Amino acid sequence: MKNCKKVVIIALIVLFVGHFLAPKTVQAQVLEVGGSVGLSYYMGDINPKIPFIDSNLGWGVLVRYYEGTRWAFRLAYSNLQLNGSDKDSGFCPERGLSFNTKAHDFAAIAEFNFLDYFTGSKRSGLSPYLFGGISVFSFNPKADDGTELRNIFTDVDYDATIPVEGADKYSKMALSIPFGFGVKYSLSHRIGLAFEWRWDYTFTDWIDDCHAFYPENPNSYSDPTGFTNDIDEGDGKKFILRGNKFDNEWGGYLNFSLTYKFNLPNGKDCNKRERYKNYD
Repeated sequence: MKNCKKVVIIALIVLFVGHFLAPKTVQAQVLEVGGSVGLSYYMGDINPKIPFIDSNLGWGVLVRYYEGTRWAFRLAYSNLQLNGSDKDSGFCPERGLSFNTKAHDFAAIAEFNFLDYFTGSKRSGLSPYLFGGISVFSFNPKADDGTELRNIFTDVDYDATIPVEGADKYSKMALSIPFGFGVKYSLSHRIGLAFEWRWDYTFTDWIDDCHAFYPENPNSYSDPTGFTNDIDEGDGKKFILRGNKFDNEWGGYLNFSLTYKFNLPNGKDCNKRERYKNYD
């Protein structure tokens, strides 16, 4: 996971620096507005290995700005349902943990098209692309009965200077690095279609309310199966592992998006045909 994080950060730096170093040509400026729908999923302490376990329907809206045929920038909101269950993932079924949460994600993303692309173009209406950026999202993990797990003493990090109980245990807001790849296709003069797979490396390990150790006196939400009942670590139940605090959570969103294109004015000669030659 640590190596993957480094690769992601390096790739994003190259993506953004490449944009500013690339030769600039005068092109039509375009704004696209649309929405997305697809499958969202979570990976973390409860499901560390298998994408799309307990996946759910997600949706979003986006605004995309093109300053040429290769680079685009978008702002997006995504409404993603994230679930996890030891029983479904099979990773640690004896632990019996599960959660569900709604993630509200706001992202700023840069895209690089491998081929010249414009929605409405007959010659350049298809291109694979890479993307990366930054996002902020909210989450609030709940038990199967709807109880907010954040308000219950379920997990503790004895090495951290955080409260051990109450609603201030961890923040419901976090940052993430969204990145991935996709394919764009121009359906008509103004309608564009994109299919992409987005990953999010998050800067929190609390999406699933599973972080480090069981509390000394576990309750039915921290230890639903009684996993700790027969364990004695020599110091009571104080240092029985419940999660891996050194790996943060990941999210995923495999989705289709449809957008509608608006041409933007660009200087005094914005109506000259040569500025829009890529649309023909």
